[in-house]
Amino acid sequence: MEKKAIGHRIILAVLMALALVSCSVTKYVPDGEYLLDRADLRLAEPARYISLSEMSPYIRQHGNSRWFSTTKLPLMTYSLSGRDSTKWINRLLRSMGEPPELYDSMLTIQSVEALQAQMQNQGYLRSGVDVTVERKGKKLRTLYTLYPGMPYFLRSVSYDIQDTAVARLLDTMDPSRRVLHKGMVFNADNLDKERTQITQYLVDRGYYHFNKDFITYRADSIVGSNEIDLTLVLHPYLDNNGYRPHSVYTIGSINYLSGNPDNPKIPLRRKVLERNTFMEVGDVYSAKDLRSTYDRFGRLGIVRYTNINFHERQDDPVLDCNITLSTNKSSTISFQPEGTNTAGDFGAAATLTFQNRNIFRGSENLSIELRGAYEAIKGLEGYGNDNFVEYRIGSRLTFPRFIAPFLPKSFRRRINATSELAANYDLQDRPEFHRRVFSVAWRYKWYDQKHNDRYTVDLLDLNYIYMPWISDTFREEYLDNTTSRNSILRYNYENLFIMKLGFGYSFNNSRWAFKANMETAGNLLNWVARAMHFHTDEEGRYTFLNIAYAQYVRGTFDFTRYINFDYNNQLVFHVGLGLAYPYGNSTILPFEKRYFSGGANSVRGWSVRSLGPGKFLGSDGRIDFINQTGDMKLDLNLEYRAKLFWKFSGALFIDAGNIWTLRAYDEQPGGQFEFSEFWKQLAASYGLGIRLNFDFFIVRFDMGMKAVNPAYDDDYNHYPILHPKFSRDFAFHFAVGLPF
Repeated sequence: MEKKAIGHRIILAVLMALALVSCSVTKYVPDGEYLLDRADLRLAEPARYISLSEMSPYIRQHGNSRWFSTTKLPLMTYSLSGRDSTKWINRLLRSMGEPPELYDSMLTIQSVEALQAQMQNQGYLRSGVDVTVERKGKKLRTLYTLYPGMPYFLRSVSYDIQDTAVARLLDTMDPSRRVLHKGMVFNADNLDKERTQITQYLVDRGYYHFNKDFITYRADSIVGSNEIDLTLVLHPYLDNNGYRPHSVYTIGSINYLSGNPDNPKIPLRRKVLERNTFMEVGDVYSAKDLRSTYDRFGRLGIVRYTNINFHERQDDPVLDCNITLSTNKSSTISFQPEGTNTAGDFGAAATLTFQNRNIFRGSENLSIELRGAYEAIKGLEGYGNDNFVEYRIGSRLTFPRFIAPFLPKSFRRRINATSELAANYDLQDRPEFHRRVFSVAWRYKWYDQKHNDRYTVDLLDLNYIYMPWISDTFREEYLDNTTSRNSILRYNYENLFIMKLGFGYSFNNSRWAFKANMETAGNLLNWVARAMHFHTDEEGRYTFLNIAYAQYVRGTFDFTRYINFDYNNQLVFHVGLGLAYPYGNSTILPFEKRYFSGGANSVRGWSVRSLGPGKFLGSDGRIDFINQTGDMKLDLNLEYRAKLFWKFSGALFIDAGNIWTLRAYDEQPGGQFEFSEFWKQLAASYGLGIRLNFDFFIVRFDMGMKAVNPAYDDDYNHYPILHPKFSRDFAFHFAVGLPF
């Protein structure tokens, strides 16, 4: 009873403190002025083409920001400060908080004008706006009421092109690029889009001096109706000599200049310069080619910035082009120390990186990385030493183009691609075993800027995993002991060869994101092995260079939907699905290719690699990181994000998901996926998070509580949401970046 009473007192004290702060939010509102509590917007009548969420930004003054759309925490924080600005605590509270938003009647008038202008732009030419002001003490609320009326529509669209050559050219324009058409609403944005489309079409076909100002409109309303006859007028060129036709310009010469005062020579081969220039001598000028040239040079790591100037010849419509390039230093060396903490074992690591951005004078990027790490391992008994040592050397050579035979020049220019060769050697010495990993990869990456699509192709990815030594203690306890033999564990402590092909795709915009990755391994080797009768080991697996190779197919898919309520509040829905299947030469997936659940980016009521598969419940903490993996993964996440104050943001989340195996393994009872049972094995959690946004990166702290735990059948443990126990159900996560 005493603990419960203390808890009640704490809650009461918190509520009283919030009430006190809430009452003091007008502390810094001067006499005779008002705190703008909120500004609301409503429609007096339904309007098909008007959205309140899209009209809200035209209100020039809103109230102070709210925490999760309810509490004005930033204003409360500011109000906690004292009036003495020389004290550091007051300055800190004010910098972290937000001063009161004082009502400004002029901004209200501007809001009415802006709202009415926007409705007229949307086609509601006879619209109106009323504003109601409600005062209560030192607080004030405004309500804007929109009266749209009837929208106006286009009865006809005609064109008056006062330049014969331009008129003929526009006749060849794809009709699908035209924005205006009969029957659509009379919308100012659409009028401007039509001007933009025509202007872009012409400047991409030589009309260097053409701009939107040469296009105007005539709009004739029909008496007694809400219809408009619209005429687009394209005017001829006007200079000191009067009107004349618009001129088509061609490229005269192309010169490359150095923008580095101390180095007049550009450190790039002439062929590289020409390959990244989309303009050619004698070609018709094109703004699209100009943009592509800027984009290609901007992607070269050696180039700091690009400046392209055109000079008109005096008597002819010819443009001489000067391309000025300023370049970075080609070579850099960096050193990065770091602290490490793996499952409570502390250590240190250091990385030395050499980078050359122009190794072959074509902006090829060569990086060589050396890394060393050490950790002191606690809690191991029966082993000769108690530390972990790792040394790694890695190299990466990136070409800013496609390196492949038989590709036409048009394709190479159209695709914004890089080719990458990578090689790594990793040496790990643990008390239980020594592990060596050698990998070589050749991959392509390209980006479709028009559609915001990114692609990756792993044309060849080879991984050789070698276990030169395993301690007698570890072998006796886990690998050879007949009472605790674990086939999954044994498979992952054998030498293994992986030869894979992979493909990745991603798309991202402000509303949704999608990412997919597919890979397969061992198929080519298996075809060759069967044809040439390769040697098989004692388990019947084909070997390559006396090493069994992995064979599997694996796909991972992520979908994220963003719903923005306003600048400070966002709802995010995420679905993640992973599926992998070993076959042919493998019955078990390599450990690195298996899925795990729990952790900062999954079901956050569980720590990393502590959930699943299915309703499996681990019993040996030393090897459960192997057993709590699977061939299939499902994540379902719902997160509400809100800006709090200063650099702080908050989140409320609900997570669900699990992993499963597609085959039945004795070491993972209850872990196999069954369609009729899997929904009963979905784990669920809830929690809240705090994020610090430093612009360049986000530091995230998430605190999750278990809600449904599929590892248990009894109500007390299966439904932690009904029987919460902090020591059992709480998980804390520290991460960099958002979870999805």
